[in-house]
Amino acid sequence: MRLSGSILATAALALILVTAFNRCAAQVAAPGTGVQNTNTPKVELFVGYSYLRATPTLAEGNRLEWLNGGSTSVAYNFSHYLGVVGDFGGFNDTRLYLHGTGGSSSSTVDSSGTAYTYLFGPRLSFRGHGRITPFAQALFGGIHASDVTLSKCTGSCMLLPAETSFAMTAGGGLDIKVRHHLAIRIIQAEYLMTSFNDLSTGKSATQNDVRLSSGVVFRFGGNLAPALPPLGPLTYSCSLTPSSVFSGDPIAASGTAVSLNPAKTAVYTWSVDGGTITGVSDTARIDTSALAPGAYTLKGHVSEGGKPSENADCTAPYVVKAFEPLTVSCVANPSNLISGQSSTITATAVSPQNRPLTYSYNSTSGSVSGVSSTATLSTAGASIGPITVTCNVADDKGQTALGTTLVTVAVPVAAPRPTTSSLCSIGFKRDARRPSRVDNEAKACLDEIALDLQKSSDTKLAIVGNAGHNEKGGIKLASARAVNTKTYLVKEKGIDPSRINLYTGSQDEKTVSSTLIPVEATFDATGATPVE
Repeated sequence: MRLSGSILATAALALILVTAFNRCAAQVAAPGTGVQNTNTPKVELFVGYSYLRATPTLAEGNRLEWLNGGSTSVAYNFSHYLGVVGDFGGFNDTRLYLHGTGGSSSSTVDSSGTAYTYLFGPRLSFRGHGRITPFAQALFGGIHASDVTLSKCTGSCMLLPAETSFAMTAGGGLDIKVRHHLAIRIIQAEYLMTSFNDLSTGKSATQNDVRLSSGVVFRFGGNLAPALPPLGPLTYSCSLTPSSVFSGDPIAASGTAVSLNPAKTAVYTWSVDGGTITGVSDTARIDTSALAPGAYTLKGHVSEGGKPSENADCTAPYVVKAFEPLTVSCVANPSNLISGQSSTITATAVSPQNRPLTYSYNSTSGSVSGVSSTATLSTAGASIGPITVTCNVADDKGQTALGTTLVTVAVPVAAPRPTTSSLCSIGFKRDARRPSRVDNEAKACLDEIALDLQKSSDTKLAIVGNAGHNEKGGIKLASARAVNTKTYLVKEKGIDPSRINLYTGSQDEKTVSSTLIPVEATFDATGATPVE
């Protein structure tokens, strides 16, 4: 036994109807609306009108073309959803479709006959929607059709013999409760399949039909469920996070509504007396940019309709705090320096709001470079004396602060010029026969002079020879004494002769004096004559 395309289409239509009824019912009665639900009745008795029709109309081989009658069913519910059904129906045949052969054409004629159905099977009910109960069912059993006779005929008028066959239905319906024990079945639509013999072939065939029913349902058993408590008046509360901010900081707003009706759509609106608020749900955001310090109020409203009990308001305060001032200290290291030197400037800034900071510097003399918390003061070309350096700091909100520090610039101190120094003197009094001879005692002094010259290779030495006034050939003798002294230093001590200058002096004594001359020092040759 197989179902044709018409069977599948009819079953799909029934499923769509039940699904649509189920969705509609969910909107008719919602929790908290005061609609009273019922417990599942144990027994449901249906009595009503039924109509059978072949599909497609005037189908060949189908003896059930147009039938009107009644049906009754008894359903026993095992649970809230599942039950078993016994269905019985009776129908009158009024018209029959005759298929012509040869040159005869097919035609529809008036006829008379009856058909009875007896079907059993499970039912699935979709309860919990207040007054509306959609259901779907599949029933199996049989159908008995009586003889079918031709109306208005004389002679042999029997067209079809009595016949009994297998039958099944698949479909659903919709009950609307009127009272606890009474409901109206608005519609019951089912596909009906039979398997009467095809008299032209003598073999069993499948016939496709539609059964439509409507009537009343008597409900037995089951108790009234307690009525759902009615919703209380709508209340609304709102909160802010955070509730105290600095200008420019965002604030998150949220609302909590109590006793909302799930069957209705809540509409939220927000307003503030400071800043800008955005949001159309139970949450919103407040923009406090450029908002002056002060106290402000958020207002929220929720509405589900025009009744006072369907509207509620809430308020919440918030504060925009004044910015605390920036502070900055400015330090120079070193604070005292020579013209041309540099000093490191350090700015230590504090933002109580932890805002991002920018730095800049200026000075009364010299130049400052740097854009962070440290900078460098250059005193090249700066005037001598104090320089005031200013450290400037600003945050992203336009707040500013400054600090100063003092740097003193001094004139460079010139290094002292080197001076000559007198070394030991040697005498020529002991040897009258050789008055210009350098003796051993003199050599001891000259050895010390040689050490001084060796310590610094760029120093020079001035040797001044003197003679007594009563010495014969005094100037010549003074020169000889100077020359002999140099000769000892050059030949015995290895001193470069170009480093030694010889002079004759005017002192009245038999001596040679030595003077050490450092680089950049000048020998005072007053009263002395160079020896060539």
